[in-house]
Amino acid sequence: MSRHVQAPAGGVIPASKRVMNLAYFLTQAARRFPHGEALVMGDNILTWEELDRRVNALALALRARGVEKGDRLLVHSRNGFEMVETQLAAFRLGAIWAPANFRISPDEAVWLAELTSARVVIIGSEFEAHYKTLREASDDLKLTVRIGEGEFGDVDYESFLREYDGQSCRNTDVEHDDPCWFFFTSGTTGRSKAAVLTHGQMGFITTNHLCDLMPGTEHTTDASLVVAPLSHGSGIHYLTQLARGVKTVLPSGAGFDAEEIWALIERHNITNVFTVPTIVKMLVEDPAVNRYDHSSLRYVIYAGAPMYRADQKVALEKLGKVLVQYYGLGEVTGNITVLPPGLHSANDEDMKVGTCGYDRTAMQVSIQDEAGNELTPFESGEICVCGLGVFAGYYANPDANEKSFRNGWFLTGDLGHIDDEGCLYITGRASDMFISGGSNIYPREIEEKMLSHPDISEVAVVGMPDDQWGEIGVAAVVPGEGKTLDAETLREWVKTRVSSYKVPRRYHFFDALPKSNYGKITKKIIKQAIEEREKA
Repeated sequence: MSRHVQAPAGGVIPASKRVMNLAYFLTQAARRFPHGEALVMGDNILTWEELDRRVNALALALRARGVEKGDRLLVHSRNGFEMVETQLAAFRLGAIWAPANFRISPDEAVWLAELTSARVVIIGSEFEAHYKTLREASDDLKLTVRIGEGEFGDVDYESFLREYDGQSCRNTDVEHDDPCWFFFTSGTTGRSKAAVLTHGQMGFITTNHLCDLMPGTEHTTDASLVVAPLSHGSGIHYLTQLARGVKTVLPSGAGFDAEEIWALIERHNITNVFTVPTIVKMLVEDPAVNRYDHSSLRYVIYAGAPMYRADQKVALEKLGKVLVQYYGLGEVTGNITVLPPGLHSANDEDMKVGTCGYDRTAMQVSIQDEAGNELTPFESGEICVCGLGVFAGYYANPDANEKSFRNGWFLTGDLGHIDDEGCLYITGRASDMFISGGSNIYPREIEEKMLSHPDISEVAVVGMPDDQWGEIGVAAVVPGEGKTLDAETLREWVKTRVSSYKVPRRYHFFDALPKSNYGKITKKIIKQAIEEREKA
């Protein structure tokens, strides 16, 4: 080792990079609070002791089928106890949890299987179409475990656990850079990349979340409610609850139900919630907010997209000073800036309107020009970040790693500036990506699918402002010569080819797309043309 790695100036090469396996959080909780409620969903409850027992059984069952340290466990499921169990079983084995957004299309699921070379997939029974496509396309896939009733798959989830029920499984030894999670994030072409999160990084993230987002969180006083997919930000948020032995409640409904969420907040004295601005808006505008006691809330954490100022004011008036904003990407596990409750206000004079906060603890934000020079306050440039919260890199994608790092800084692709106190303001995006309901959407993938339609000659998809979703996709379409199209029929056609959340909401038909003086189709010009039409 010493022949290849140079000791830091004045120091030594680390004698050990051993870190805590993240599953040890569960080991601790089961020892300290064995009969305390760990997970609640409807009338179903798992204590910490029971959760630990089920994670042991799942880990042993997976090991018996050949899953070892470093192997990828692909999971395609809605929220449920099983999502938490697969996460912790993978960690316990030293394997890599690879949870998919359950809304992706079957073709996208195949890509994730190819990217990860996963040999095992755990999949919800409502995703039979995904299962069939995976089985037909993937040579690596050897075992399918089905969650819930159904006729497909090699074994159902509960039967899979039963053989090893009551047996112990120790937490595998891990080092700081050992991967634990493939966090799927789209690239500029829309094809998902796997951001590699590690045990050491996620140990820091858990500590940082408890420090910056939910200070004072503990077993005796807190309870958390899950209102977003555990495959992404909510899964990270869950680790903070796990670390403190805090009860986590999951809604029973398959979709968003404000009435259910407010009822659960009152029933379980929920103190913290993580979600996106769209959901916060829908929650505080629903009449149910006035029918239930939500005074237990201490932290309503939102991220994933900017929140309109008008929506902030409504939320603050309804809930009080409990809002916490953070800015981040999956590659930095949301760990770039924070705007705590004390810096939120419904009064414009008492708040820095438009800021997403200051640097997270032990993280550093830098605004840089294209050459990597740091800019002065109020100068706009690319938002760059360094610190222990930054991921290890993209799996099997050296080109993306080369483009995403410069002089050790991670390049977010977002544009912004800081003020003279170090507060960050996001002013734009370096790409055409837009955010709808907290999900990153890249137009090129949708455009390529739409251009396969036999009656479409040209197409451009842009993100346009929307009161409910933040932004929505709007398509500018040129029909082929002699062809006619209608918006509703086209929308239904697109729905069968891309994930539901990527389908453009509105369609405008042109004889030709407006172009720049250089003959290029630019999104700025497309947006202007659409705005003119919609104002007319």
